[in-house]
Amino acid sequence: MTGYPVEAINLRRLFGDFIAVDSINLSVKQGEVFGFLGPNGAGKTTTVKMLCGLLLPTSGSATVAGFDIATQPDDVKRSIGYMSQKFSLYSDLSVSENIDFFGNIYGIANSRLKERKREIIRLTGLEGSENTITSALSVGWKQRLALGCSVIHEPKILFLDEPTAGVDPDSRRMFWDLIYDLAQKGMTMFVTTHYMDEAENCTRLGFIYNGKMVASGTPLEIKRSRMKGTIIELDTDSPSDALGLIREMSVIDEVSFFGRLIHAVTSVSSDGVRQTMDDISRLLQQHGIPVTRINTIPPSLEDIFISLIQQEDNRAAS
Repeated sequence: MTGYPVEAINLRRLFGDFIAVDSINLSVKQGEVFGFLGPNGAGKTTTVKMLCGLLLPTSGSATVAGFDIATQPDDVKRSIGYMSQKFSLYSDLSVSENIDFFGNIYGIANSRLKERKREIIRLTGLEGSENTITSALSVGWKQRLALGCSVIHEPKILFLDEPTAGVDPDSRRMFWDLIYDLAQKGMTMFVTTHYMDEAENCTRLGFIYNGKMVASGTPLEIKRSRMKGTIIELDTDSPSDALGLIREMSVIDEVSFFGRLIHAVTSVSSDGVRQTMDDISRLLQQHGIPVTRINTIPPSLEDIFISLIQQEDNRAAS
């Protein structure tokens, strides 16, 4: 191991014959916001459980905060904070009482706990709400409190599992401001998320699918290196019928829904993209499907994500 706060080498976990995590390699730098992305069942939660010292790996190795997850799991647990997507605080306690409870759980001395409580209240913006019963807080403010309680013991590393699931956009933005504030102070953040706009805010990313790491790097590096072809975006009143027709075109490598829009990927040369768009428009018009708009766009992380999954599925099927 080379001193990264989080590092895994060929980390593997089997449940019987099922391979949940298949030889994962990753490293996270101090103060980095590392985003861990993948669909449900991809292996995210199993990986996080191993890194948090809650689940032994079948093979491979990993260190977290300098401790071996297999032989020093208790040291790992003492060195990290963890926040799940499910609200984990006590709803019938006040904001202040929840902070006191978690401070006592972590064995923080009373004199230090009083100081940390003031810091947590200030960090989360809960000044004036100390005596509010937690159940009366909005979802966004509950998550801010949960984040505060998860770092009350000043961990070196914080694991956040889908921390903003079900939170409104404004609260999500405020929550991410908190994440970056903690990262700037040197805390290492390991975040799982399915929100691609949040993934754009991460320092680096790891994409996991079917237990395998299929891409890693900065958002810009992944966009530049992992998107094969040009993305054509089109808008039509009959997207389902249009998608079926476009899928049959030999020059189209991948096609998928993007909200109510369609994204089609083609590997033709840059000179041939205009002709491909004209061919798409002509094909749809022949079937009575008018095209409202068609143009090329730069790839988003969601485009990359969909493309990687399709590539892996095609590889597994071949």
